[in-house]
Amino acid sequence: MLSVNTNYSAMIALQNLNFTNTELEGVQNKISTGLKIGSARDNGAIYAIAEGQRSRVSSVAAVKDGIDRANSTIDVALSAGKSIGDILQKLKAKAVAAQADDLTADQRDALQADFTSLRSQIDTIANAAQFNGANLASGSFDLNVLISDLGGSVAATTAGVQSAALTTPLSGSALITAAGSATGDIADGDLITFALTDSTNLGTFTIAVELTTGMTVDQYVEAVNSSSGGKISASYDDVAGQFTYLINDTSFDTLAITSDGVDAGNIGAGVATATVSSAGSNVLVVNGMDMTMSSAMFSAFSTVDISTSAASATTAANALAQAITDLNVGLASLGSQATALDAQQDFLAKLSDEIENGIGNLVDADLAKESAKLQSLQIKQQLGAQALSIANQAPQVILSLFRG
Repeated sequence: MLSVNTNYSAMIALQNLNFTNTELEGVQNKISTGLKIGSARDNGAIYAIAEGQRSRVSSVAAVKDGIDRANSTIDVALSAGKSIGDILQKLKAKAVAAQADDLTADQRDALQADFTSLRSQIDTIANAAQFNGANLASGSFDLNVLISDLGGSVAATTAGVQSAALTTPLSGSALITAAGSATGDIADGDLITFALTDSTNLGTFTIAVELTTGMTVDQYVEAVNSSSGGKISASYDDVAGQFTYLINDTSFDTLAITSDGVDAGNIGAGVATATVSSAGSNVLVVNGMDMTMSSAMFSAFSTVDISTSAASATTAANALAQAITDLNVGLASLGSQATALDAQQDFLAKLSDEIENGIGNLVDADLAKESAKLQSLQIKQQLGAQALSIANQAPQVILSLFRG
Protein backbone atom coordinates (compact mmCIF):
# COMPACT_ATOMS: atom_id res chain seq x y z
CA MET A 1 0.00 0.00 0.00
CA LEU A 2 1.27 3.40 -0.98
CA SER A 3 0.76 6.10 1.68
CA VAL A 4 2.11 9.57 2.34
CA ASN A 5 1.35 9.18 6.06
CA THR A 6 3.32 6.01 6.69
CA ASN A 7 6.63 5.19 5.04
CA TYR A 8 7.61 1.84 6.54
CA SER A 9 10.80 1.55 4.47
CA ALA A 10 12.01 4.92 5.75
CA MET A 11 11.28 3.89 9.36
CA ILE A 12 13.33 0.68 9.00
CA ALA A 13 16.17 2.58 7.31
CA LEU A 14 16.12 5.17 10.11
CA GLN A 15 16.19 2.47 12.80
CA ASN A 16 19.21 0.82 11.17
CA LEU A 17 20.97 4.16 10.77
CA ASN A 18 20.34 5.04 14.43
CA PHE A 19 21.70 1.64 15.50
CA THR A 20 24.81 2.16 13.38
CA ASN A 21 25.27 5.66 14.82
CA THR A 22 25.01 4.27 18.37
CA GLU A 23 27.62 1.59 17.64
CA LEU A 24 29.85 4.15 15.97
CA GLU A 25 29.62 6.43 18.99
CA GLY A 26 30.60 3.51 21.25
CA VAL A 27 33.61 2.64 19.10
CA GLN A 28 34.72 6.27 19.01
CA ASN A 29 34.52 6.43 22.81
CA LYS A 30 36.64 3.27 23.11
CA ILE A 31 39.24 4.66 20.74
CA SER A 32 39.36 8.07 22.42
CA THR A 33 39.60 6.63 25.98
CA GLY A 34 41.38 3.37 25.20
CA LEU A 35 38.81 1.57 27.38
CA LYS A 36 36.21 -0.96 26.41
CA ILE A 37 34.66 -0.61 29.89
CA GLY A 38 34.65 3.09 30.70
CA SER A 39 31.65 3.23 33.01
CA ALA A 40 29.18 1.02 34.83
CA ARG A 41 26.81 1.48 31.86
CA ASP A 42 29.18 -0.57 29.67
CA ASN A 43 29.35 -3.59 32.00
CA GLY A 44 28.42 -3.10 35.65
CA ALA A 45 30.03 -6.26 37.00
CA ILE A 46 33.39 -5.82 35.25
CA TYR A 47 33.42 -2.10 36.08
CA ALA A 48 32.92 -2.87 39.79
CA ILE A 49 35.77 -5.41 39.77
CA ALA A 50 38.10 -2.98 38.00
CA GLU A 51 37.28 -0.15 40.40
CA GLY A 52 37.96 -2.44 43.36
CA GLN A 53 41.37 -3.35 41.95
CA ARG A 54 42.14 0.30 41.17
CA SER A 55 41.44 1.01 44.82
CA ARG A 56 43.90 -1.70 45.81
CA VAL A 57 46.59 -0.25 43.54
CA SER A 58 46.18 3.04 45.42
CA SER A 59 46.42 1.20 48.75
CA VAL A 60 49.59 -0.62 47.68
CA ALA A 61 51.08 2.70 46.58
CA ALA A 62 50.34 4.13 50.03
CA VAL A 63 52.05 1.13 51.68
CA LYS A 64 55.08 1.60 49.42
CA ASP A 65 55.25 5.26 50.44
CA GLY A 66 55.25 4.21 54.10
CA ILE A 67 58.07 1.72 53.49
CA ASP A 68 60.05 4.44 51.70
CA ARG A 69 59.71 6.67 54.77
CA ALA A 70 60.74 3.80 57.04
CA ASN A 71 63.78 3.09 54.89
CA SER A 72 64.75 6.74 55.08
CA THR A 73 64.41 6.62 58.88
CA ILE A 74 66.62 3.53 59.01
CA ASP A 75 69.18 5.12 56.66
CA VAL A 76 69.42 8.15 58.94
CA ALA A 77 69.92 5.88 61.97
CA LEU A 78 72.58 3.86 60.13
CA SER A 79 74.39 7.05 59.17
CA ALA A 80 74.30 8.16 62.80
CA GLY A 81 75.60 4.76 63.86
CA LYS A 82 78.47 5.01 61.39
CA SER A 83 79.42 8.45 62.70
CA ILE A 84 79.17 7.30 66.31
CA GLY A 85 81.29 4.26 65.46
CA ASP A 86 83.99 6.57 64.12
CA ILE A 87 83.87 8.55 67.37
CA LEU A 88 84.15 5.35 69.43
CA GLN A 89 87.29 4.41 67.53
CA LYS A 90 88.79 7.84 68.23
CA LEU A 91 87.81 7.55 71.90
CA LYS A 92 89.46 4.16 72.11
CA ALA A 93 92.61 5.60 70.56
CA LYS A 94 92.61 8.34 73.24
CA ALA A 95 92.12 5.76 75.98
CA VAL A 96 94.95 3.60 74.66
CA ALA A 97 97.21 6.64 74.45
CA ALA A 98 96.39 7.50 78.07
CA GLN A 99 97.72 4.10 79.20
CA ALA A 100 101.33 5.21 78.67
CA ASP A 101 103.30 5.63 81.91
CA ASP A 102 105.51 8.44 80.61
CA LEU A 103 102.71 11.00 80.22
CA THR A 104 102.73 14.14 82.30
CA ALA A 105 99.68 15.34 84.18
CA ASP A 106 99.15 18.11 81.61
CA GLN A 107 99.28 15.62 78.76
CA ARG A 108 96.76 13.36 80.50
CA ASP A 109 94.48 16.36 81.07
CA ALA A 110 94.73 17.24 77.37
CA LEU A 111 93.77 13.68 76.41
CA GLN A 112 90.85 13.81 78.86
CA ALA A 113 89.66 17.09 77.35
CA ASP A 114 89.67 15.58 73.87
CA PHE A 115 88.00 12.44 75.28
CA THR A 116 85.22 14.46 76.90
CA SER A 117 84.69 16.59 73.79
CA LEU A 118 84.40 13.55 71.53
CA ARG A 119 82.13 11.75 73.98
CA SER A 120 79.73 14.71 74.10
CA GLN A 121 79.25 14.52 70.33
CA ILE A 122 77.63 11.09 70.62
CA ASP A 123 74.40 12.44 72.12
CA THR A 124 74.34 15.29 69.61
CA ILE A 125 74.52 12.87 66.69
CA ALA A 126 72.05 10.34 68.15
CA ASN A 127 69.43 12.97 69.02
CA ALA A 128 69.70 14.57 65.58
CA ALA A 129 69.15 11.28 63.71
CA GLN A 130 65.49 12.00 62.98
CA PHE A 131 63.44 11.59 59.85
CA ASN A 132 59.80 12.66 59.75
CA GLY A 133 59.82 12.84 63.57
CA ALA A 134 61.05 9.25 64.05
CA ASN A 135 64.43 8.47 65.59
CA LEU A 136 65.74 4.90 65.71
CA ALA A 137 69.05 5.95 67.30
CA SER A 138 67.76 7.56 70.48
CA GLY A 139 65.87 5.89 73.31
CA SER A 140 63.98 2.65 72.79
CA PHE A 141 61.82 3.73 69.86
CA ASP A 142 60.39 0.98 67.62
CA LEU A 143 58.90 1.81 64.23
CA ASN A 144 55.76 -0.05 63.14
CA VAL A 145 55.86 -0.28 59.35
CA LEU A 146 52.81 -1.29 57.31
CA ILE A 147 54.10 -3.83 54.80
CA SER A 148 50.84 -4.92 53.16
CA ASP A 149 47.44 -3.42 52.39
CA LEU A 150 45.89 -6.71 53.46
CA GLY A 151 46.13 -8.23 56.92
CA GLY A 152 45.45 -11.69 58.20
CA SER A 153 45.61 -15.17 56.83
CA VAL A 154 42.99 -16.92 54.76
CA ALA A 155 42.56 -20.67 54.89
CA ALA A 156 40.06 -23.28 53.77
CA THR A 157 39.27 -24.30 57.37
CA THR A 158 39.28 -22.79 60.84
CA ALA A 159 41.08 -25.77 62.37
CA GLY A 160 44.75 -25.65 63.18
CA VAL A 161 47.35 -24.91 65.83
CA GLN A 162 47.99 -21.64 67.61
CA SER A 163 50.92 -21.10 69.96
CA ALA A 164 50.63 -19.34 73.28
CA ALA A 165 51.42 -15.63 73.20
CA LEU A 166 55.07 -14.82 73.78
CA THR A 167 55.79 -12.93 76.98
CA THR A 168 57.69 -10.39 74.92
CA PRO A 169 56.33 -10.31 71.35
CA LEU A 170 58.95 -10.40 68.62
CA SER A 171 58.90 -8.46 65.40
CA GLY A 172 58.76 -10.39 62.14
CA SER A 173 62.35 -9.39 61.46
CA ALA A 174 63.63 -10.91 64.72
CA LEU A 175 65.52 -14.20 64.63
CA ILE A 176 63.26 -17.21 65.12
CA THR A 177 65.65 -18.54 67.75
CA ALA A 178 64.69 -15.56 69.93
CA ALA A 179 61.31 -17.24 70.48
CA GLY A 180 62.99 -19.62 72.96
CA SER A 181 62.28 -19.49 76.68
CA ALA A 182 64.35 -19.82 79.83
CA THR A 183 63.76 -23.61 79.92
CA GLY A 184 65.47 -24.23 76.62
CA ASP A 185 66.46 -22.75 73.32
CA ILE A 186 65.22 -23.08 69.77
CA ALA A 187 68.50 -23.63 67.97
CA ASP A 188 69.88 -23.44 64.47
CA GLY A 189 69.53 -26.84 62.80
CA ASP A 190 66.36 -27.84 64.68
CA LEU A 191 63.75 -29.57 62.51
CA ILE A 192 60.14 -28.48 63.00
CA THR A 193 57.87 -31.21 61.61
CA PHE A 194 54.27 -30.62 60.50
CA ALA A 195 52.04 -33.68 60.09
CA LEU A 196 48.56 -33.33 58.56
CA THR A 197 46.21 -36.26 59.09
CA ASP A 198 42.87 -37.30 57.66
CA SER A 199 41.18 -39.07 60.58
CA THR A 200 38.52 -40.60 58.33
CA ASN A 201 40.63 -42.04 55.52
CA LEU A 202 43.82 -42.13 57.61
CA GLY A 203 45.82 -40.21 55.00
CA THR A 204 48.87 -38.21 56.06
CA PHE A 205 51.04 -35.41 54.72
CA THR A 206 54.29 -34.46 56.44
CA ILE A 207 56.84 -31.70 55.92
CA ALA A 208 59.81 -30.48 57.94
CA VAL A 209 61.28 -27.00 58.15
CA GLU A 210 64.89 -26.66 59.28
CA LEU A 211 65.79 -23.59 61.31
CA THR A 212 68.91 -22.03 59.85
CA THR A 213 71.38 -19.43 61.05
CA GLY A 214 69.91 -15.98 60.69
CA MET A 215 66.37 -17.17 59.84
CA THR A 216 63.86 -14.50 60.88
CA VAL A 217 60.32 -15.06 62.11
CA ASP A 218 58.92 -13.91 58.76
CA GLN A 219 61.28 -16.21 56.84
CA TYR A 220 60.26 -19.14 59.04
CA VAL A 221 56.56 -18.48 58.39
CA GLU A 222 57.25 -18.20 54.66
CA ALA A 223 59.19 -21.49 54.76
CA VAL A 224 56.22 -23.28 56.35
CA ASN A 225 53.82 -21.94 53.72
CA SER A 226 56.06 -22.77 50.77
CA SER A 227 57.20 -26.19 52.03
CA SER A 228 53.60 -27.29 52.60
CA GLY A 229 52.59 -26.21 49.11
CA GLY A 230 49.81 -24.11 50.64
CA LYS A 231 48.31 -27.00 52.62
CA ILE A 232 49.19 -25.06 55.78
CA SER A 233 48.49 -21.34 56.09
CA ALA A 234 51.05 -20.04 58.58
CA SER A 235 51.09 -16.53 60.00
CA TYR A 236 52.61 -14.61 62.89
CA ASP A 237 50.98 -11.83 64.86
CA ASP A 238 53.58 -9.24 65.89
CA VAL A 239 51.25 -7.66 68.42
CA ALA A 240 50.17 -10.82 70.26
CA GLY A 241 53.40 -12.72 69.62
CA GLN A 242 51.50 -15.79 68.37
CA PHE A 243 52.17 -18.29 65.60
CA THR A 244 49.07 -19.64 63.87
CA TYR A 245 48.95 -22.59 61.47
CA LEU A 246 45.59 -23.08 59.77
CA ILE A 247 44.80 -26.30 57.91
CA ASN A 248 44.38 -25.07 54.35
CA ASP A 249 43.32 -28.37 52.77
CA THR A 250 39.88 -29.77 53.52
CA SER A 251 41.25 -33.30 53.03
CA PHE A 252 42.84 -33.07 56.49
CA ASP A 253 41.42 -32.35 59.91
CA THR A 254 44.36 -32.72 62.30
CA LEU A 255 47.73 -30.95 62.49
CA ALA A 256 50.54 -32.10 64.78
CA ILE A 257 53.73 -30.06 65.19
CA THR A 258 56.83 -31.68 66.67
CA SER A 259 60.53 -30.84 66.93
CA ASP A 260 63.77 -32.73 67.39
CA GLY A 261 65.08 -29.76 69.39
CA VAL A 262 63.88 -28.22 72.64
CA ASP A 263 61.52 -25.41 73.57
CA ALA A 264 59.64 -25.43 70.25
CA GLY A 265 56.38 -25.14 72.19
CA ASN A 266 56.68 -21.38 71.87
CA ILE A 267 56.17 -21.74 68.12
CA GLY A 268 53.37 -24.31 68.40
CA ALA A 269 55.02 -27.72 68.89
CA GLY A 270 52.91 -30.06 71.01
CA VAL A 271 49.78 -27.89 70.85
CA ALA A 272 46.59 -29.82 70.02
CA THR A 273 44.50 -29.07 66.92
CA ALA A 274 41.61 -26.73 67.69
CA THR A 275 39.39 -24.11 66.12
CA VAL A 276 41.61 -21.07 65.80
CA SER A 277 41.56 -17.73 64.08
CA SER A 278 44.33 -15.32 63.27
CA ALA A 279 44.41 -11.73 62.19
CA GLY A 280 47.96 -12.36 61.12
CA SER A 281 50.05 -9.26 60.84
CA ASN A 282 50.63 -6.78 58.08
CA VAL A 283 53.04 -4.78 60.22
CA LEU A 284 56.79 -5.22 60.51
CA VAL A 285 58.30 -3.77 63.66
CA VAL A 286 61.68 -2.15 63.08
CA ASN A 287 63.56 -2.25 66.37
CA GLY A 288 65.57 0.86 67.07
CA MET A 289 68.68 0.98 69.24
CA ASP A 290 69.71 3.52 71.84
CA MET A 291 72.99 5.12 70.74
CA THR A 292 72.98 7.86 73.39
CA MET A 293 75.43 8.00 76.27
CA SER A 294 72.63 7.02 78.67
CA SER A 295 72.29 3.62 76.99
CA ALA A 296 73.54 0.41 78.60
CA MET A 297 75.79 -0.03 75.57
CA PHE A 298 77.85 3.07 76.43
CA SER A 299 77.37 3.36 80.21
CA ALA A 300 80.70 1.72 81.04
CA PHE A 301 82.68 4.70 79.72
CA SER A 302 80.08 7.45 80.10
CA THR A 303 81.74 8.99 83.18
CA VAL A 304 85.24 7.53 83.10
CA ASP A 305 88.20 9.87 83.49
CA ILE A 306 91.24 8.63 81.59
CA SER A 307 93.48 11.31 83.14
CA THR A 308 93.52 9.82 86.63
CA SER A 309 95.66 6.76 85.91
CA ALA A 310 96.75 4.23 83.32
CA ALA A 311 94.38 1.74 84.95
CA SER A 312 91.34 3.96 84.37
CA ALA A 313 92.44 4.44 80.77
CA THR A 314 92.70 0.66 80.36
CA THR A 315 89.20 0.24 81.77
CA ALA A 316 87.89 2.83 79.31
CA ALA A 317 89.67 1.17 76.38
CA ASN A 318 88.17 -2.22 77.22
CA ALA A 319 84.70 -0.70 77.62
CA LEU A 320 85.04 1.05 74.28
CA ALA A 321 86.13 -2.15 72.55
CA GLN A 322 82.96 -3.85 73.81
CA ALA A 323 80.83 -0.84 72.86
CA ILE A 324 82.21 -0.91 69.32
CA THR A 325 81.30 -4.61 69.05
CA ASP A 326 77.80 -4.04 70.47
CA LEU A 327 77.22 -1.08 68.15
CA ASN A 328 78.24 -3.07 65.09
CA VAL A 329 75.92 -5.92 66.07
CA GLY A 330 73.05 -3.47 66.49
CA LEU A 331 73.76 -1.79 63.17
CA ALA A 332 73.88 -5.19 61.46
CA SER A 333 70.43 -5.98 62.89
CA LEU A 334 69.10 -2.62 61.73
CA GLY A 335 70.57 -3.27 58.28
CA SER A 336 68.87 -6.68 58.14
CA GLN A 337 65.53 -5.07 58.89
CA ALA A 338 66.15 -2.58 56.10
CA THR A 339 66.87 -5.50 53.76
CA ALA A 340 63.54 -7.09 54.75
CA LEU A 341 61.75 -3.85 53.90
CA ASP A 342 63.57 -3.66 50.57
CA ALA A 343 62.39 -7.17 49.72
CA GLN A 344 58.80 -6.24 50.61
CA GLN A 345 59.10 -3.07 48.54
CA ASP A 346 60.22 -5.07 45.51
CA PHE A 347 57.29 -7.46 45.98
CA LEU A 348 54.78 -4.62 46.26
CA ALA A 349 56.14 -3.03 43.08
CA LYS A 350 55.64 -6.31 41.21
CA LEU A 351 52.23 -6.81 42.82
CA SER A 352 51.10 -3.35 41.73
CA ASP A 353 52.26 -4.01 38.17
CA GLU A 354 50.40 -7.32 38.02
CA ILE A 355 47.20 -5.81 39.41
CA GLU A 356 47.34 -3.01 36.85
CA ASN A 357 47.94 -5.58 34.14
CA GLY A 358 44.87 -7.46 35.36
CA ILE A 359 42.79 -4.28 35.27
CA GLY A 360 43.99 -3.70 31.72
CA ASN A 361 42.87 -7.18 30.71
CA LEU A 362 39.42 -6.36 32.07
CA VAL A 363 38.81 -2.88 30.71
CA ASP A 364 41.35 -1.96 28.01
CA ALA A 365 40.10 -1.84 24.44
CA ASP A 366 41.74 -3.76 21.61
CA LEU A 367 42.51 -0.71 19.47
CA ALA A 368 43.44 -2.73 16.39
CA LYS A 369 40.06 -4.45 16.52
CA GLU A 370 38.21 -1.20 17.25
CA SER A 371 39.99 0.54 14.37
CA ALA A 372 38.79 -2.11 11.93
CA LYS A 373 35.29 -1.87 13.39
CA LEU A 374 35.35 1.91 13.00
CA GLN A 375 36.06 1.59 9.27
CA SER A 376 33.17 -0.85 8.90
CA LEU A 377 30.70 1.28 10.82
CA GLN A 378 31.62 4.44 8.90
CA ILE A 379 30.79 2.65 5.64
CA LYS A 380 27.55 1.30 7.15
CA GLN A 381 26.67 4.83 8.27
CA GLN A 382 27.11 6.19 4.74
CA LEU A 383 25.10 3.33 3.24
CA GLY A 384 22.39 3.78 5.89
CA ALA A 385 22.10 7.46 5.08
CA GLN A 386 21.74 6.66 1.37
CA ALA A 387 19.15 3.97 2.11
CA LEU A 388 17.13 6.44 4.17
CA SER A 389 17.35 9.02 1.39
CA ILE A 390 16.05 6.46 -1.13
CA ALA A 391 13.25 5.40 1.24
CA ASN A 392 12.21 9.03 1.73
CA GLN A 393 11.89 9.50 -2.03
CA ALA A 394 9.51 6.54 -2.43
CA PRO A 395 6.25 8.49 -1.75
CA GLN A 396 7.00 10.69 -4.74
CA VAL A 397 5.76 7.79 -6.88
CA ILE A 398 2.26 8.68 -5.67
CA LEU A 399 2.43 11.94 -7.66
CA SER A 400 2.62 10.04 -10.94
CA LEU A 401 -0.75 8.48 -10.17
CA PHE A 402 -2.42 11.89 -10.34
CA ARG A 403 -0.87 13.15 -13.55
CA GLY A 404 -3.21 13.54 -16.53
